Amino acid sequence: MAMKIRLTRMGSKKRPFYRVVALDSAARRDGRPVEFLGHFNPMVEPNEIVLDMEKIEKWLEKGAQPSNTVRSLLKKAGK
Repeated sequence: MAMKIRLTRMGSKKRPFYRVVALDSAARRDGRPVEFLGHFNPMVEPNEIVLDMEKIEKWLEKGAQPSNTVRSLLKKAGK
């Protein structure tokens, strides 16, 4: 079972809010995650990025692959 760290969309129409989650790579975009790792809100200025780095590092050590978007969020968060 290949694990991914990626975003799942929340919020209402035209007001997106994303959660950073760990889930199976075959799961659908808004499927049930294994664990919540943080959130990203692009609707505020500056963008709100909250990440639990301990949990993310734990999943990376287990072999989970971050999506390209999550990888860029990690760089923007400076972690």
